[in-house]
Amino acid sequence: MNLAHIRAVAFDLDGTLVDSRLDFAAICQDIGWPEGTPLLERLAELGDCAEARRAAQIIYQHEMRGAEQASWMPGAAACLQHLIAQQLPLAILTRNMRDATRLMLQRLQIPVSLVLTREDCAAKPDPAGLHSIAEYYAIPCQQLLYVGDYLFDLQTASNAGAWSCLYLNDTNQHFKPLAHYHIQHFNELAQAF
Repeated sequence: MNLAHIRAVAFDLDGTLVDSRLDFAAICQDIGWPEGTPLLERLAELGDCAEARRAAQIIYQHEMRGAEQASWMPGAAACLQHLIAQQLPLAILTRNMRDATRLMLQRLQIPVSLVLTREDCAAKPDPAGLHSIAEYYAIPCQQLLYVGDYLFDLQTASNAGAWSCLYLNDTNQHFKPLAHYHIQHFNELAQAF
């Protein structure tokens, strides 16, 4: 994995740097939506109505509970420390809400200061977040690597013209052809820099 062209690294949060054990099927069930419903997109379609407010409250409760239970993915903390030692600019771009994200950052002492949540920019797979990160660090998106665990992460990188790295797990192997790189453990990413 040759990453000599990369000048900044952005990460997805949940499922990538941390495991908050969010159960999206349970969230859909609690709301009364079919399993697999894209939550944020469905909320946006509803607009401002009683169903949307009720669904948003259920999602909020699940996300906060997840943030309270979140733990580091194996090797992720050491990888971030290594990248910081290499003086690589870091960022987080997440579909999580700000309150849950802030709680995870504080609880786990995640050493990343540039963090964009769904309240800060259009939700992934919209490329706005990666464009903002590249602009903040004054680099072209072609020098930005985005590390994530899901299809939205790979689509976001592609839409932004950035490089993608898929953090593999038991359920996402079929996304490998869509990623520029993939890792099974964070020490692989650290060793590439």
